[in-house]
Order: sequence, then structure tokens, then C-alpha cells
Amino acid sequence: MTTTIPDLGLLLDVDGPIASPLTRSIAIPSIATDLVALANAGVPIVFNTGRSDRSLQRGVIGHLLGGGLGDHAWVFGVCEKGAVWFRILPTGIGDLSIDETLVPPTDLARAVDDLVAARYSDSMFFDDTKRTMISVEQRTDVDSHDYLAKQPEFDRSVLDLCRTFDLGVMWRSGSFPASDGQVLYRIDPSIIATDVESIRVGKDLGAERALALLAGTGHVPRTWRTMGDSRSDYAMADWLHAQGYDVAHIDVRPSEGVPQKEYPVLPAEGDATNDAVGAVFLRRWARSIIDGISPDGPA
Repeated sequence: MTTTIPDLGLLLDVDGPIASPLTRSIAIPSIATDLVALANAGVPIVFNTGRSDRSLQRGVIGHLLGGGLGDHAWVFGVCEKGAVWFRILPTGIGDLSIDETLVPPTDLARAVDDLVAARYSDSMFFDDTKRTMISVEQRTDVDSHDYLAKQPEFDRSVLDLCRTFDLGVMWRSGSFPASDGQVLYRIDPSIIATDVESIRVGKDLGAERALALLAGTGHVPRTWRTMGDSRSDYAMADWLHAQGYDVAHIDVRPSEGVPQKEYPVLPAEGDATNDAVGAVFLRRWARSIIDGISPDGPA
């Protein structure tokens, strides 16, 4: 294995590229193996996710620790779309940093929790591990089609609650200001969850946090590969490109359509999606470090 520090950094969404959307954990063993190999070879890895730190611990971090993550590996978690961040050590999660200014009102969180219990508990659950956002997630024993059929109705109910509490929110393409004209929050649905979050969070904020964390290590690569399963994940590559980094993005679920970008968007091969695509690219990157070839060479 090379003894020089590779000029490559990985900024990775979790659900989809790394963890199975069905189990919410690493389901393909080579993913954990290759992540550990890359990290131990000196490649900085940052998980840029909407998940909580406790969810990331259960679904991903335990696999890395079991795979032999080294003391000198630079691996970080940026959770809740940039609101919570920490280093991942061989012993687990390090000290947490939390941006308390992003936390939505407690009364709204209680009301959403009550709404789920009263009307939607057959298909979703309130995620009580979140520290800075309100999240309601698809139950793992519920078919995706059934969950997605109920999600718009649920989202509309959440919008109604926000208006009851006089909180200005964005939802879909609409803006619903509070009585003072402010819009401070966003209702953000994905294929497995709905988040109520500050309009300041996002995968671009997560990317900014990631680079700030790496600045303290003395090694900030100029070359980056980002990976995600939704259009919102392009924001991390957008941010890196705007800062002058060499970046390419992998969309592991391009069914939403691949936008035109000023940086490369690398295609998956065949009909594979989600973590099956993530596994291919991680293996490619791990081999590139071992063999000293381009990270975009053949798997």
C-alpha cells in the first residue's frame, strides 16, 4: 500500500450509497471493508447525512470499528445536515459539537410526535434521536410504496401544525411565511423520511463543516468524490466546486434526473442503485489507492 498521503477525500451521504434504505445499516460487507481500507490509507472520509449521531452509530460506525479502523484515520460524521459534527475514533464517537441555534421549537416537536402516534404510527415513527431537527421516518417493516402513499398527507398535516404555531416554512415549491413575514424552517421529505429543519441546514452546510474539520488535521485534499441518492446531495459537490476543489459526484439513484453540472457526474453501471452502486465505487477507490491509479479507473 502507498506510504504517501493520497490526494483524495470522500464526502458521502449515508442512506442509499452506504447503508441500505431497507435496513438503514451497512448490508454489503465490502462497503465497510473498503471504507476502513481507504481511511487507514490516509483518505479523509466524512459522512454528510441527515441522520442523527446515534443512528449513524448503529448503522455504520459499529461496522467500521469492527473492521479495524486505525488510530490515525481521519473519519468524521456531519449529521443532521450540518448541525451536529464529530470525529469517529477507533473507540467510537468523539466529542459532539451541536449548533443549538438550528433547533426548532419544542412545542412543534411534541405536536408532530403526537400527530404520528394518533394517525400515522402504522407506517412511520418519530425519530427521538435527533438533536436539531424534527424527523419522522418510514418503519422498516412497511413497504416503501405504502409509506410514500401516505407521506404527502402527513407532510400537509405537518404544514398545518407549523401554521398553527405561526412558524414560517417552505414546503415543495411553496413558501408559507409566519405573521411577521419570516420563513425559518423547511419541510423536507425524502424517500424514507420527512424532516422539519432550519432553512440554514443542508448538504452544502455539511460540506462546509467537513472542510472546517479537516483543516485541523493539516491535510485537506484538492480532489473530492461525493456520493448521494437524491438531488439535494448535489449541494455538497456544488459547494466544493464553488470553493475551487476538483470534484466529481456519483448519483446512486438517478431516477430523479441528472442535472447539468460544471463538474463530472459519474454514472453507475447497468441497473444497479443505492448501496450496490456505492459498493462498486468504494471498491474502485480502494483499489486506486493500493495500485496508485486514477480513482475513476475501472473497478
